[in-house]
Amino acid sequence: MTERHLLANYRPVILGAAYLAALLAVDRHATYPQQLGLGVLTWLVLIGALLRVPTERRVQALGVVAFATIGEVTGSLLWGVYHYRLHNLPLFVPPAHGLVFLTGLALAAAVRSHARALVFAAAALAASWALLGLTVLPSRDVAGALGVPLLLLFLWRGKNRVVYAGVFLVVGALELYGTAIGTWRWAPELPGLGIPDGNPPSGVASGYVWFDVMALVGAPYLLGAAGLLNRRRASRKGELEAVHAVNGPSRSAHGAANLRPSARVSAPS
Repeated sequence: MTERHLLANYRPVILGAAYLAALLAVDRHATYPQQLGLGVLTWLVLIGALLRVPTERRVQALGVVAFATIGEVTGSLLWGVYHYRLHNLPLFVPPAHGLVFLTGLALAAAVRSHARALVFAAAALAASWALLGLTVLPSRDVAGALGVPLLLLFLWRGKNRVVYAGVFLVVGALELYGTAIGTWRWAPELPGLGIPDGNPPSGVASGYVWFDVMALVGAPYLLGAAGLLNRRRASRKGELEAVHAVNGPSRSAHGAANLRPSARVSAPS
């Protein structure tokens, strides 16, 4: 593979990771109005990225945005497992989840010839992170370690294990980066449960993989429903055109017949 082809394969990964890293860095010092501007910009970037992928991938990415937003509202605003710098849900977070998903997909596609190695690397890193969180890391990470077995199960048996591996690597890197610069912070323990949690927790990607699973599974059903609706509309339109074609001439003849008597009346005697 030439350097040009190699760069072309990894360009979406590089661009996606670079934008997300720059976004978090800028948000570190942004005011609330500026944060709203970052949100609008990120939505535009996501829309631009979606235009470059097939329809099924678009539906999957938007599904991830929807499920991840529900998770964000629940985990951050309601439960308080973690919080963002301004103690809100930044407008850029939902579309950023879509970009994370697309970046993970791009990584999986770029290394498809080494898919097994990617999955093995993701599993090894997740297991090592969990082990370190239980033993030597400053923050004891029991909650994170509880999520890692689920992630390992997806990487072992999941139909889209390569995608999960790519997304895990992107999510893990962003979690370490985002918490390091203070964009968000995880609570020392799960509120109401008292289970120690890391900052970030090692199993955080397992929750994100759940978003991917639901989006990947649900996308074909949504596309099927949309296709069925379009076929029904097309069928209904065809029926209306057929009825119009049948009734059109008879209506014209009927109109002409109605005009002939009045013409005879107006004729001179």
